Amino acid sequence: MTHSAPSTPATADTTPLPSDLRSRLTPRARAWLDQALTEAAQGITPTTELRLAEAARRCGPPHADTARVLILQAARPTPAELTRVYHRGTAEERRAVLHALPRLVPGPEALPLVEDALRTNDTRLLTAALGPYAARHLSAHLWRHAILKCLFTGVPVAGAAQLAARARGDGELARMLADFAAERTAAGRPVPEDLHRVLALTAPAAAPPLPAPEGGPHGKES
Repeated sequence: MTHSAPSTPATADTTPLPSDLRSRLTPRARAWLDQALTEAAQGITPTTELRLAEAARRCGPPHADTARVLILQAARPTPAELTRVYHRGTAEERRAVLHALPRLVPGPEALPLVEDALRTNDTRLLTAALGPYAARHLSAHLWRHAILKCLFTGVPVAGAAQLAARARGDGELARMLADFAAERTAAGRPVPEDLHRVLALTAPAAAPPLPAPEGGPHGKES
């Protein structure tokens, strides 16, 4: 499925640059990104994919992720197009696709991309995969194993979106964490500090206090 061209010419204002990014780019980089956004408004084309590939060279590595996400947002790709971009791209381009998912795909159609990233040992891909899209759509089983993989590979769990909300009251996750800690201890290896943090989050939420009966704490009117 492809996007049809808009009936009126697109402009760079379709996806304006965030003011903080605009102030950090050189004039040449701003001009390049404005042009890339104009082109991307026509949809995912070979030119759009080229712009994604050259974003680091044009905008500088510190701003490449943001530039790629903006280009993807301007292109409004379908899940099928995102899948093609992801599998054709470098690790950096795949990371941008993962970051863009929450704004581009409202349903679970792009979960295979998250699952693919979670199977890698690229720590930056793992971090990107556990963003808001995964928090919203990833199954409890896969989410638990993703958290364990973060602990195993040293990826900070603080980067996992909605960590506290998803871990709260999760007895199965608590069991898995305890087993993992026991295995590390038995092997003479340190238990990651993050494991204790996540384990503490699995405690059930405290029940709200009961309201005091009418007439004072003893139920009698004074």
